[in-house]
Amino acid sequence: MIDVSRLTATQIRDGIADRLFTAREVAEAALGRIEALDGQVHAFNQVTAELAYAAAERIDDAVASDVVLPPLAGVPVALKDNMNLLGTRTTCSSRILENYESAYDCTAVRRLLDAGALPVGKCNMDEFAFGSSTENSAFGPTHNPWDLERVPGGSSGGSAAAVSAGMATISLGSDTGGSIRQPGSLTGTVALKPTYGRVSRYGCVAFASSLDQIGPFAKTVGECALALNAISGKDPMDATSVDRPAEDFTATLAEGIAGLRVGVVTDLLEAEGCEGAVRDSVHAAAETFAALGAEVGEVELPSTAHGLSAYYIIGPAEASSNLARFDGIRYGHRVGDADDVLDLYMRSRAEGFGPETIRRVMLGTYALSAGYYDAYYGQAQKARTLIKRDFESAFERFDVLLTPTSPTVAFKIGERASDPLAMYLSDIYTIPVNLAGNCAVSLPSGLCPSSGLPIGLQIIGTHFAESTVLRAAAAFETALGFDPTPPLVREIQ
Repeated sequence: MIDVSRLTATQIRDGIADRLFTAREVAEAALGRIEALDGQVHAFNQVTAELAYAAAERIDDAVASDVVLPPLAGVPVALKDNMNLLGTRTTCSSRILENYESAYDCTAVRRLLDAGALPVGKCNMDEFAFGSSTENSAFGPTHNPWDLERVPGGSSGGSAAAVSAGMATISLGSDTGGSIRQPGSLTGTVALKPTYGRVSRYGCVAFASSLDQIGPFAKTVGECALALNAISGKDPMDATSVDRPAEDFTATLAEGIAGLRVGVVTDLLEAEGCEGAVRDSVHAAAETFAALGAEVGEVELPSTAHGLSAYYIIGPAEASSNLARFDGIRYGHRVGDADDVLDLYMRSRAEGFGPETIRRVMLGTYALSAGYYDAYYGQAQKARTLIKRDFESAFERFDVLLTPTSPTVAFKIGERASDPLAMYLSDIYTIPVNLAGNCAVSLPSGLCPSSGLPIGLQIIGTHFAESTVLRAAAAFETALGFDPTPPLVREIQ
């Protein structure tokens, strides 16, 4: 059996096209790997073997007919469980949607599959994407392949762990305040949050509609670029998707970064809770960029100090509105012996929602309530504007900005479960990017000397500067030569 974990997306597609192996053999290898490893990792809520084999059959039929294969032909992909796909359940890792059958396809997912990918499963997540550790799932936590006693980050922890463990070549996550990049950092994977509007959100269950964005995980920058090629573009089903000319994000990856203006965000390096090894890795990365010919300088983003506070008003406020539909009547779990409609609402939601979801709905409802709207939600939006202006000013001087992705390496399961504030601080570097709507990628910048766990570097770009961000990431990736194989995978190779 072929070892798909050792092959890139391009190698899989070319190997199938050259008849070195079949798409069905790739599907068998990926599904076999899930069977062997997911009992320890729990990256998946649902394994979709039938859909994967059906897609593989279409690819093999195309090979037999000498049809030119699409760019992701035969590539195993995993999907966060808040994205609809016909033939699957879309649970958002919540009891309230435990039995919900997808009624249509998420646009980004459909575009990935139209590019030839094989859907191997739906991935575990924090319930409704509320969390930074994938411990808030109603179906149990996901474990980090680098250390099974530690979290993979969240909320897209299952998607990150699936790629890290080689159970999928590419996966999709959603990022509202760091839910792609932070788990990418903690699992040693490459994780891209596109510009708001670059990728359609249609068919992805909404958390905060002005912040959510779908993006890919992979082991290499090039594979993230391939995935972005497939999923980006205007969608008539999503009014927030932007109509821009199609780009090939792989075209400039090898051009180098000589003359690129790189800004190190110094005030964020001094933020609360940043570990010394993480801070040191950013300085080392800056030296690498300088050695590659970039012009490296320093910059401050003073208003981002208010990012966490603003986010935890805006995000829950929008979530409380978006989750109102899960009431036991229109969608979701429904108690069978309610006394009246109010009792039905209250008991169905109390039984269906987990503690973190209830906490955020209550926070958001309070922030939007009469007498508090201007004091909380209105003020948070003003802070958001200041953060956007800080980024705009910084991008007048620099092409990309460098920060850590996460202030720490992966922490132990249960370590922060009883301290919501400590958990929220996990996203202190990623949240400002969502508030401003910018694009950013996280990629490994090395291993922590004391723990041997991966550290993530965040490269931030201005709106629709994904090509520049990915080019910078590709240059750094090549220079660093990081091995993304976690110990769990090394043990079986």
